[in-house]
Amino acid sequence: MRLFHISEESNIKVFEPRIPLRADIDNTKGLVWSINEKCLPNFLTPRNCPRVTYYSTDKSSKEDNEKYFPSESSQHIVAIEHKWFETMKNTVLYLYEFDISKFYLQDEIAGYYVSEVRQVPINKIIKANLFNELSIRNVEIRIVDNLWDLSDEIKQTSLNWSMCRMAYAQERQKKD
Repeated sequence: MRLFHISEESNIKVFEPRIPLRADIDNTKGLVWSINEKCLPNFLTPRNCPRVTYYSTDKSSKEDNEKYFPSESSQHIVAIEHKWFETMKNTVLYLYEFDISKFYLQDEIAGYYVSEVRQVPINKIIKANLFNELSIRNVEIRIVDNLWDLSDEIKQTSLNWSMCRMAYAQERQKKD
């Protein structure tokens, strides 16, 4: 297994544990966050880019797989809004790889691992073409006008999903 922290910052030497801001996580101890390689595609976008990501597992229903994965070559989707296309095309990401020995699983579906101690990366990988990076990982990229309908829909499926940075998404479209 490999673990990474993804950033637009090119020169991070040390990761210090930070107190989580999320209300659903113990905020009495600082954490260094990382992501496993399986869920890495969920973060191969600009930091504040809103996105709906989902992937199939052996627990996903046949109906959901047929409906949400029309191509058999891809079982992982990253959907972004049109307005983020140019930003994503021009963003360079840095993948800081960690020694996994001091990390433990925080969220299996999201692929989050955390450490309670400072971390020094063992490797830094530069990714300058994010669309290509997703493509070589057999991740289908969807460019949509608005993420909210897809977000609402995917939450009701048997698929594993993640909705990231939705506060930056276009406003919800009103239905007639």
